[in-house]
Amino acid sequence: MPEFQLKDSVITSLNAQEPWPDNVKLFQPYEVEQILLPDNASCLAVQAFLKMCNLPFEVEMRWNAEFMSPSGRVPFIKCGAFVVSELEPIVQFAANKGVSLCGRLSTEEKAEMRAYMSLITNVLVNAELYISWLDDDTYNAVTKVRNSSVYPWPLGWLQTRSKRNAVAKRLKALHWQEKTLEQVLSDVEQCCNSLSQRLGDRDYFFGTPTELDALVFGHVFTIITTRLPCRKLAETVRRHETLVSLAKRIDEQYFKRP
Repeated sequence: MPEFQLKDSVITSLNAQEPWPDNVKLFQPYEVEQILLPDNASCLAVQAFLKMCNLPFEVEMRWNAEFMSPSGRVPFIKCGAFVVSELEPIVQFAANKGVSLCGRLSTEEKAEMRAYMSLITNVLVNAELYISWLDDDTYNAVTKVRNSSVYPWPLGWLQTRSKRNAVAKRLKALHWQEKTLEQVLSDVEQCCNSLSQRLGDRDYFFGTPTELDALVFGHVFTIITTRLPCRKLAETVRRHETLVSLAKRIDEQYFKRP
């Protein structure tokens, strides 16, 4: 059970009066033994956004992070009395405190940015779920092992089977379950083409970092650095050098990995 009582995060103008505290915690699954490709991408995107905003936070890894989250998805932050999960609500929460990366963008540019973020959610996220949970080689060698690692037998087996069924149901509703791997990769290729064309030769999509850059970083960096039996997803993304360069640039500038 979580150590604090979670509640649906209601973001109101009241929290705008409060400055961003120094003790914000970002909750996510264990990186080494547990976290999976889609969750890792989401967690890195949120971390990148907070770092771009220069907002202090501390990563707290919990085996049951997804069950602690008000939305059932990771990551989530605990900021004072508020618990907020996933990138877009966290972006809005920061904006309500007067911190925004896209304040200088026009209305049209903001709409364009949201459209590209939606494209990533509709394609890259679904592709990551497909590879992780529906590709048998990846599921058996990686997903099943990592997802069940934090549970005792037979709870790990039952929880993993239940989650695989839930992901399959979600992808079926989105007409992704019936896709072949080649069709999934074709969708990823088109998505990356659109992003690459929009980025062009700029360092960032709109000149300076925004939440779109953070989101692209989270997914591209995770895909190209995660070793999976199915290498075709990473190979598809790696062909888009401008996106890979963006991911490496953000990693070097904000994460300062050795």
